[in-house]
Amino acid sequence: MRKSVVAIVGRPNVGKSTIFNRLVGERISIVEDTPGVTRDRIYSEAEWLNQPFNIIDTGGIEMVDEPLINQMRQQAEIAIDEADVIVFMLNGREGITAADEEVAKLLFKSNKPVVLAVNKMDNPDMHEMIYEFYALGFGQPFPISGTHGLGLGDMLDEVFKYFPDNTGTEKDDDTIYFSVIGRPNVGKSSLVNALLNENRVIVSEIEGTTRDAVDTKLRKDEQDFVITDTAGMRKRGKVYEGTEKYSVLRAMRAIERSDVVLVLIDAETGIREQDKKIAGYAHEAGRAIVIVVNKWDTVNSDEKAMKDFETKVRAHFQYLDYAPIVFLSAKTKKRLHTLIPMVKLASESHARRIPTNVLNDVIMDAIAMNPTPTLKGKRLKVLYATQVAVEPPSFVVFVNDPELMHFSYRRFLENKIRDAFDFTGTPIKLFARERR
Repeated sequence: MRKSVVAIVGRPNVGKSTIFNRLVGERISIVEDTPGVTRDRIYSEAEWLNQPFNIIDTGGIEMVDEPLINQMRQQAEIAIDEADVIVFMLNGREGITAADEEVAKLLFKSNKPVVLAVNKMDNPDMHEMIYEFYALGFGQPFPISGTHGLGLGDMLDEVFKYFPDNTGTEKDDDTIYFSVIGRPNVGKSSLVNALLNENRVIVSEIEGTTRDAVDTKLRKDEQDFVITDTAGMRKRGKVYEGTEKYSVLRAMRAIERSDVVLVLIDAETGIREQDKKIAGYAHEAGRAIVIVVNKWDTVNSDEKAMKDFETKVRAHFQYLDYAPIVFLSAKTKKRLHTLIPMVKLASESHARRIPTNVLNDVIMDAIAMNPTPTLKGKRLKVLYATQVAVEPPSFVVFVNDPELMHFSYRRFLENKIRDAFDFTGTPIKLFARERR
């Protein structure tokens, strides 16, 4: 099931980012011990009452060289398109401003549920100041304090009342769901169209679980697929064309429903920082990944050029060393036939389960080759390992003391698992737990 999406909307300096960071907790500040994973504060996951949801911080969307009101309008439009519920944040100490009223007009037109959050209400004596905000017409204002974390529970309870019912949105287990993500103008639509036109086996168009999105079914080599097309600019295209970070929002919604994610790179323009940001989200979400270098017909596409470009990709995407790279041209369909088999392979790897006895043989052989480390005179003891999940494959190694499991040794064990089993295209996770 897809997670509901909450957007925090408001003018500058009302505390949106402070509330965003409080809601996502430590997730936003944890940096994975892997080089190259680039984080963007615009979109993250939060949790309330054991239910996860996605949250957008519109304060992170940069609109340069535009008047203030136009900036707020563009930010609000982006958030409105993606969100199930809008948290309209205001500064309780300053009252209603002209910029607040501009945002309110846009939110009224959206017909989306809006929860008023009046920030900077740091003590109960200030709560009387919230009554003027009823004049905005969105119902009860909720006094909160981002600095002290006050009132957030009541606000989130109200937000949860408006979450859509996701019943019936489960995926078909036998179908491989994959999406095409990437920054604007790398050829996402062209690739999707090329795949569908080549196969000529479109069964039907089905309603997606995200608004205005259409998933497309196809069948190839006796396997059913569903492609989530993130390329179509559905509304107010010109607004989004100049907003590169919006591609992250669309990518996240596609990643959420995918078994396999195709990270599309433009061979002509090369690798950009935004490519790494978007790919990083797919990696952190634990999805299988295939890197697709598109527009290969526009460059010197001999064998040496391909190897040189692959070297560049590996250097920029060190954390995606497990992801295969496919070179193709969506326009000419050159090498397009190599893509679907790679999607199938990555999907199979993503769902692979290893028997416990076989896994432990590999782990013990690895330890015999490279003995466990010591810390302050105490040696790590690995007792046994087991696989606890798939999609992505996740393993727990039971040890005497998890603090003794240094990152480098965990990576060594991960690599040995990869050497022994085919996990092409999928991340794997390995956790150390104390045996009690």
